[in-house]
Amino acid sequence: MSAVTDPATVRECLRVGAGFSQGDLNWIAEQFGTLDARLAAFHADSTELEVSVKDREARGQKVTLECWIAGRQKIVTTSAEEDLRAALNDVRDDLRRKLNDSKTKQEPRHNRHLREAGDLEPDVELVE
Repeated sequence: MSAVTDPATVRECLRVGAGFSQGDLNWIAEQFGTLDARLAAFHADSTELEVSVKDREARGQKVTLECWIAGRQKIVTTSAEEDLRAALNDVRDDLRRKLNDSKTKQEPRHNRHLREAGDLEPDVELVE
């Protein structure tokens, strides 16, 4: 498997949507910093994150984090936590879980031959 030359990071891929301002971007990126390790498996130019909040700081606020990665289905996480910081942590943790689940679904789990074949150089032939 080749390493990603331009890995995705939260700071590079995150944009703020409704309910947030550009001034909020830095502290939200700090909250989401732990996602960097998981996003690093994807190219920065094919990864997008958008966080938005409806009814900010009101009862019933709803935070939404959307993730688009080329070649994969869009992932959406939401939180109705009343505390904004807790809601951001909630959507961040849920996205990390869904990214892990998505990766697991795309990898050959029960076929050792396919897993190992994916790690070989393209000009190497398998001999049984």
